[in-house]
Amino acid sequence: MTTEPAGLGHHLETFREDWLEGLADAYARTVRRVPGAYGIVGRHAPRPGKVAVVIGGGSGHYPAFAGLVGPGLADAAAVGDVFASPSAEQVYRTVRAADGGAGVLLAYGNYAGDVMHFGLAARRLAAEGVATRTVLVTDDVASGPPPVEGQPIDPSRDRRGVAGDLFVFKVAGAAAERGDDLDSVARLAARANDHTRTFAAAFAGCTLPGAAEPLFTVNGGTTELGMGIHGEPGLRTTRQLTAAELADELVGNLLPELPVGDGRVAVLLNGLGRTKCEEMFVVYRQVNRRLRAAGLRPFRPEVGEFVTSFDMAGVSLSLMALDDELAALYDAPCDTPAFRSLPGAYGPGDDQRADGAGESEESTEPGASAVAAVGGPVGGGGAAPLGDGTTPGGGLPVAAALHAALELVAANEEELGRLDAVAGDGDHGIGIVRGLRAAAAAAATAEPGPADDPRSAGTALLAAGLALADASGGASGALYGALLAETGAVLLRAPEDARGAALLADAVDAAQRAVGELGGAAVGEKTMLDALDPFRRELRARAALGLSKAWQAAAEAATRAAADTAHLTPARGRAARMGALGYGHPDAGAVSLALLLTAVGNTLR
Repeated sequence: MTTEPAGLGHHLETFREDWLEGLADAYARTVRRVPGAYGIVGRHAPRPGKVAVVIGGGSGHYPAFAGLVGPGLADAAAVGDVFASPSAEQVYRTVRAADGGAGVLLAYGNYAGDVMHFGLAARRLAAEGVATRTVLVTDDVASGPPPVEGQPIDPSRDRRGVAGDLFVFKVAGAAAERGDDLDSVARLAARANDHTRTFAAAFAGCTLPGAAEPLFTVNGGTTELGMGIHGEPGLRTTRQLTAAELADELVGNLLPELPVGDGRVAVLLNGLGRTKCEEMFVVYRQVNRRLRAAGLRPFRPEVGEFVTSFDMAGVSLSLMALDDELAALYDAPCDTPAFRSLPGAYGPGDDQRADGAGESEESTEPGASAVAAVGGPVGGGGAAPLGDGTTPGGGLPVAAALHAALELVAANEEELGRLDAVAGDGDHGIGIVRGLRAAAAAAATAEPGPADDPRSAGTALLAAGLALADASGGASGALYGALLAETGAVLLRAPEDARGAALLADAVDAAQRAVGELGGAAVGEKTMLDALDPFRRELRARAALGLSKAWQAAAEAATRAAADTAHLTPARGRAARMGALGYGHPDAGAVSLALLLTAVGNTLR
């Protein structure tokens, strides 16, 4: 069930920009580019008073995600590089283009990069007064640890999102279209996710644009059952299956997992990129037989490509157990480049169905400034000092502090890369230097505010956080972005008379919580938190000494703690899979954070 791939010789560096521009040109009647961002927004959006549904993920999975933007489905999609999350900045700008003032639902797959960058964008939006809710798609039954009898599965931790995201996005989009409020849209999207299960099988891997060799492979003459859309390992490898045997495997792995509904199931047989529709129809013939033999009635079955992996050969089967409300929302009309639903287009044999009931804008290049709700460009707010409450005019000059951090971290870039390479890919120093350069520039280009106004510094830090995450990318970029942005958010909300080390201690407390929530880590698991936690405790304990002295003492505590991470075993992220290999070496993230905090302390002298 495979055909030989044929490539067009794309350049990976420009692939995202090129295909998004082509999509916007081809479907200009339905969608347009988000100005200054790698995002697509529907021509129907923003609509005042309507909840905006914003989805997103990496390139390479079309029609997910940009092909699912249009009336009745998503309002906008933020798009990352190939198989990579969009940055928090890209998510933020895409949301701003779609927000109609009634709140925003963020929906995306359960992948670490997406969780961190969408989460960071949500924090920025919350600081600016934009209400958001998040629903993670977690439909892939082959991911996560195997079930243990008597122990519930935690989808938010254990399972990734794949083709079943279409069901979740469709239900959310239909609920928003009919005028539901934000909490209702989020509740229904979460119910759709809870009722959805997917299982996949792959016969061959995929090749990235411009690459000479496949990114991952499947041994010839075999089928990988449960393989993920980025080549994540499956449950087991078996011989090459016939169409009927493949259908039996797909259905057989889903039925025990399927929640109880009213007997109807939405059905999606999805091609992963290279498998032809005629071949999938052969598979669907047996899928239909098996479902009906189990007492289930297919509702609006769909066969085609909905979440792909470039030229990966394989198929996935998604089922959503229905009730009246989910069936009505799934059956509601929509019009997107890749998926169109007519009113009342219900499945054969069903006796119930749902009653079906702008000007062009030129895009600008990604990276151009967008207007933030706090008043001013995304590039940042005032880079003015944060008064320390003891010395008139004393405080934290945000732009100068970030520039000093950039210089010190850049001087140690090679060492940070060496530490990261012990159990990672060795790019931590490069990524953080790139991110700090963008953060310092974002703060430096901001309009200056009152010399002792924490809110001015908060605006600068918010913008610097998103700029860092956008430029740095990856998990470290998102976590550092959260650190700066959440600190800024607390300063923005500070009372007019709040100043000094005590206020900064409150902000750092909130930043630590944000970093822990985004990364799912705790103190003691060999991450940047192991330097941040002693810093925040020392800063609060020394607050009476004034900001400068308190910060310097806290930075020294962070430096000692970063060195002590050499005696910890990694428990989070890629390094955790290396076990004891990382023991004896300090954590790169903890060391870079200690350098940043030290540089800020030197600025305060």
